[in-house]
Amino acid sequence: MCAWLCRVLLVCRFVVPAAAEAFPARIRRALELLTAAPGCLGGEAGRAVDDPDRWVLTVRFASVDAYRRALSPFPVREHVVPLLSEALADEPATFETLVTASAGHADELPSLRAEN
Repeated sequence: MCAWLCRVLLVCRFVVPAAAEAFPARIRRALELLTAAPGCLGGEAGRAVDDPDRWVLTVRFASVDAYRRALSPFPVREHVVPLLSEALADEPATFETLVTASAGHADELPSLRAEN
């Protein structure tokens, strides 16, 4: 899993009509571009078991800087950013990792947010 390395998690939810046959190729291309960036730890895309019109994209990054750098290259701005703009916008999509667990053991991580 991400263990101590994953500090930023991108989670985007989509409503995709079954007739949108190009969506799987678009999300695959987005994953290829994002996971090629230094500091990207991996990503997944999937469709809801109970509602085939619902998709999710999750991508893990080592840091806030890695996340921001991954969105900078021109191919990402050309292919990924338009896709992300189609995600449901009713809640935040980028999260900091505060608890990580593996093999039955959980650890808390300090916040990346600046103290007020």
